[in-house]
Amino acid sequence: MPPRKAPTARQRRLGAELRKMRQSAGLALAEAAALLSAERTTISNTESGRFGVSGERVRNWAGAYACPDEAYVDALVAMAEERGRGWWEDYRTDLTSGAMDLAELEHHAVGIRAVLIMYMPGLLQTEDYARAVFAEAVPRLPEARRRRQLSHRLKRRDVLDRENPPECTFLVHEAALRMVYGDSKIARRQLEHLLRESERDNVTVRVVPFAAGGFPETGSSTQYVYGPVPQLDTLLTDTATGPAFLDAETRLVNYRATMDRVEGLSLDPRKSRDFIREVVQQV
Repeated sequence: MPPRKAPTARQRRLGAELRKMRQSAGLALAEAAALLSAERTTISNTESGRFGVSGERVRNWAGAYACPDEAYVDALVAMAEERGRGWWEDYRTDLTSGAMDLAELEHHAVGIRAVLIMYMPGLLQTEDYARAVFAEAVPRLPEARRRRQLSHRLKRRDVLDRENPPECTFLVHEAALRMVYGDSKIARRQLEHLLRESERDNVTVRVVPFAAGGFPETGSSTQYVYGPVPQLDTLLTDTATGPAFLDAETRLVNYRATMDRVEGLSLDPRKSRDFIREVVQQV
């Protein structure tokens, strides 16, 4: 397969998982090349995501590496066999690669759990609220760029309406509920929209009130995206330059524990809706 100019995060992840599989088998590149009758550069470029790989080759490599986890191998094969352009590719010339990778990750997610400190969940934002958030960007973005950002943000919401949508749990801090972007009318409509979305079968919204006190990682919003198998989970953290994608096993374990703790501090879904209604009356 020809080399890719700019592999996506998902393509890089597939390569990284093949590298982990090789290393778990205790094989150096040269040893794997001899075992697979392949060039070292082919294996290296595949593991970096620069070269594509067929599902058949993934299965062959997994067999050679004696990987015993059939569900994991099947998930990697499915990743390798993905074809076609995702809707987000229409935005690639306008937005950052991080925005593209986020949309692709959500598109393939089987579940999403997020902690939101200062903003409403991106998948649950109204058009006016999202527009007001983008207006706060520093440096100020050109109007055409902001329109494309807004269009991309709103298009991401479609994942909630697809067949077999991801199961989503949003842990929203009281600070995010009370933060006003735009004006009070926009804030009120956003809160009302959050209430409506919380009634979806695949969406759970839980409020973390100020009274719950502190918890780990309070300084940033995080989103944990569940893959088809735990090895393919991904953590996203917000940064000033866009989302950062983390998949090291230790980080995933730690953040799952953090989110468990935050969820334990949150109100249950019914009490959360009552809490949001109270905030609506105060805006």
